[in-house]
Amino acid sequence: MLIAAELKNLLEPTQLVDFDVTWIAASDQTPKGEWVAIVPLLSRWVGGTEFKNLPRLRIVANCAVGYNNVDLVAAEMRNVLVTNTPGVLTEATADLTWALILATARRLVEGVDLVRSGRWTGWHPEQLLGLELRGRTLGLLGAGRIGRAVGRRALPFGLRILYVARTPKPEFERDTGARRVDTSQLFAESDILSVHVPSTPETKGMINGETLARMKRGAILINTSRGDVVREEALAMALELGQLGAAGLDVYTDEPRIHPRLLAAPRTVLLPHIGSATEETRRKMATMAIANVQSVLGGQPPLTPVY
Repeated sequence: MLIAAELKNLLEPTQLVDFDVTWIAASDQTPKGEWVAIVPLLSRWVGGTEFKNLPRLRIVANCAVGYNNVDLVAAEMRNVLVTNTPGVLTEATADLTWALILATARRLVEGVDLVRSGRWTGWHPEQLLGLELRGRTLGLLGAGRIGRAVGRRALPFGLRILYVARTPKPEFERDTGARRVDTSQLFAESDILSVHVPSTPETKGMINGETLARMKRGAILINTSRGDVVREEALAMALELGQLGAAGLDVYTDEPRIHPRLLAAPRTVLLPHIGSATEETRRKMATMAIANVQSVLGGQPPLTPVY
């Protein structure tokens, strides 16, 4: 079995006793050989060439909830199963989303920079005025596990919740008072728009110049889902022009590269893809990926199949 070397410290030796493991670092190319399973990170592409070079491969057990690093068509053509790690990172990612909401709304990074620079001259009644949350509208673009967890956390802050989803979420609505709307209403009414959709042909680039122009002036954009949902240069322009009040991002189109205009844009909080970065969550993710391999190689169905 091939396993991302970055997972080595998150797995116990007892979890791997039945396997012949080869660890592959992010900088290493995927090797050719007779391996029957691979446990990659999102940063490793697994497509037609890799499947050709691994003719005995039976499973790609992605250690992530996303799977846009795997060519699903090529996998299906070769009867290779693909799994992910849903559910276990919901709470950690929802917490991080709220860290971004609070950091952008109350201008925390600007405050830290002001103090560290030595330019702070003392309290002033108009210094770093931010957005008070109570009575504002939180819009959820997507209401899967993470989107709903973010919505549940909004109640103590007194936020009104709108959401867009392919299907109604009656339990979520009952618990939070959330209301399902169309995307036009979501963009027009949200003071904070939090993105929680997967990367699909329909969602790629859906946050662009046209949709950003439909948002409230001064609204805040948060993205902890998939980087390619947001057009980074268009977002930077909206921030430069003051159309958006702030943006908090944890994911990017071409990680680890970020569009230079976005790096220079005002009122941004840019994090290095740490949505699930708690020790508990990362251990659970690694364990779930290995459990999928154990199940498939043991002749059982995968625990969390992508297809």
